[in-house]
Amino acid sequence: MKTPYLKAPHLKELDHRLIKLLRDNSRESIANLSRKLGVSRATVKEHMATLERRKVIQGYTIRFHPEHEQRQLNAYVMICADPRQMPSIVHQIKQLPSVESLQTISGIYDLMTLITCESTLQLDQVIDKITEIEGVEKTLTSIVLASKFQR
Repeated sequence: MKTPYLKAPHLKELDHRLIKLLRDNSRESIANLSRKLGVSRATVKEHMATLERRKVIQGYTIRFHPEHEQRQLNAYVMICADPRQMPSIVHQIKQLPSVESLQTISGIYDLMTLITCESTLQLDQVIDKITEIEGVEKTLTSIVLASKFQR
């Protein structure tokens, strides 16, 4: 799950526009970016390098086609865990290849993970592995039925 992009006051307007274009298509060529932004390719490269160096941009990724995503099973699993065991729990969940993300959350559950699988059987196996981790007390799973939009 992507975090929403909020305009950071320390970034220039060109940086905000560049980030928006990269969010729409992270594979956009430097030439196309420079044309859309109305600046030289060197300027685009310089701003991208600066954003990377300042730890605004960590990497460039892909977005799956909706037809491909419909063939995948996504589920959010909330986890109630012993806070004393949290580093070990996080480390072990990170090792599971079906886990897309893991966040700490507020409320009665402590963690929330996004799992992507190809079947309910595979999802069940991943959840079993999570519940076997020492310090995991209980889980609550919600399967994603449809994605309406993603930024």
